Amino acid sequence: MKIIAMLCGACLLGMNYGVSAQTGSAGSAQDYPNRPARWIMPFAAGGPSDFVARLVGGRLSEVFGQPIVVDNRAGASGMIGSQLAARAAPDGYTLLVGSGTSLGSAPALTQKPPYDPMTDFAPITLLVINPQILLVHNSLPVKSVKDLIELAKSRPGQLNYGSGGIGATPHLSAELLKSMAGIDLVHVAYKGSAPALTDLLGGQLHLAFNSMQPSVMTLVKNGRLKGLAVTSARRSPAAPDIPTVGETLPGYENIAWFGLFAPAKTPHEIVMKLNANVVNILREPETAQRLASQGAQPAPGTPAELAKFMRLETERLKKLIAYAGMKPD
Repeated sequence: MKIIAMLCGACLLGMNYGVSAQTGSAGSAQDYPNRPARWIMPFAAGGPSDFVARLVGGRLSEVFGQPIVVDNRAGASGMIGSQLAARAAPDGYTLLVGSGTSLGSAPALTQKPPYDPMTDFAPITLLVINPQILLVHNSLPVKSVKDLIELAKSRPGQLNYGSGGIGATPHLSAELLKSMAGIDLVHVAYKGSAPALTDLLGGQLHLAFNSMQPSVMTLVKNGRLKGLAVTSARRSPAAPDIPTVGETLPGYENIAWFGLFAPAKTPHEIVMKLNANVVNILREPETAQRLASQGAQPAPGTPAELAKFMRLETERLKKLIAYAGMKPD
């Protein structure tokens, strides 16, 4: 492998992926790529998005016969790496693995974001969706989302939850739960999901949302934490026995997602060549199996549908951020 290194979400994920409206200067993809490329990963190595980038990027390097460097540029909720990608040459040799945080909530929470997610990037394809899981400490006398809502209503402002950062998917998952259930939970912000998970295990937190990565699911399977529900519209293949939050609160959905983007004005032919090959990789059984092992679900589509998905997600996130009382810094 040549690798160096409150719009209903169900409506979004139920889209049929169709034709591209990608614009850009005309260019030929006939000899593309003829040199190494890099995928900017705007988060630290080792996380769910980094796994996706290295898996798909590594497979694409095999298909293209050119190395793909995964370049981790973490910081500012993904905005440092995203800004770097937005300013790169639009030649197809620098791509961005964007997310709902780096291209959605983070810019929305910044008064003067250094890039416009809708105009500074050329969408290529949605890569995966990552449902979250609602975790509670074993001391909490609940066995379901219904139980949790009833307990929270009987103890307003007394239950707390932790997240790895303001505006990140786990934080917004909890805020959506608060909004739809009409409950009052106290947010405790951490610098990353790992310390929040540690405090949940230690009983300093009552509940938290987290990704469905193997280390987290092992804690549920071993009974160290209770996994009440997942945040996707449908049950996750990684944990089919765990219900969705939406089975108690119809219409609830808040998932992490990762997509592949090029700088704006990247030639249309290059965008479409990347799209065709990455979509084929995401549809390979081995790729799907490896993604599923991390709780991720392949979500391949076309550039036009990723653009539409982002517009809907941006509107949804703005409404959720407004409800939560979060204001741009």
